Amino acid sequence: MTTFTAWKFDTPDGAQHAADALKGAEQDGLVKVLDRAIITWPEGAARPDMHHTNEDKRRGTGWGAFWGLLFGTLFFVPVLGAAAGAALGAISKAVSAVGLNEDQLQTIREQVTVGTSMLCAVTTEGDMDRLGERFHGLHSTLVATNLTEAEKSLLMETFG
Repeated sequence: MTTFTAWKFDTPDGAQHAADALKGAEQDGLVKVLDRAIITWPEGAARPDMHHTNEDKRRGTGWGAFWGLLFGTLFFVPVLGAAAGAALGAISKAVSAVGLNEDQLQTIREQVTVGTSMLCAVTTEGDMDRLGERFHGLHSTLVATNLTEAEKSLLMETFG
């Protein structure tokens, strides 16, 4: 099963620490990371910045387009106003392909504020119990996922 998750951190560098832990977990066979992106919003910056990472250059272009679409939807389309209304519907439809709905997009938009960061990851083959050990102490909040309620409860229990 392919899983999308978005984790918020209360510091601009928290998501990078989590991405490092995720990469280590992948190297140890605990999860397969299809792609990930880090959104950071440092103090004093006018808007957040996104860093997309994909080791597979062939698939990276497609994921890069997805992250660009998601990032644009979250932080730029809302300020464009009614003129972008039709485009927003198309964007929402495209983003829903990974299981995100408008409410989840709004939650992500509200959570990423000045001084915070977010790790968004698309993964598969995850051992949640062992992966949770890697994330212990990173002080994150699960903001959005396409997991079922039962899977989400297990994830929250595992990651605290």
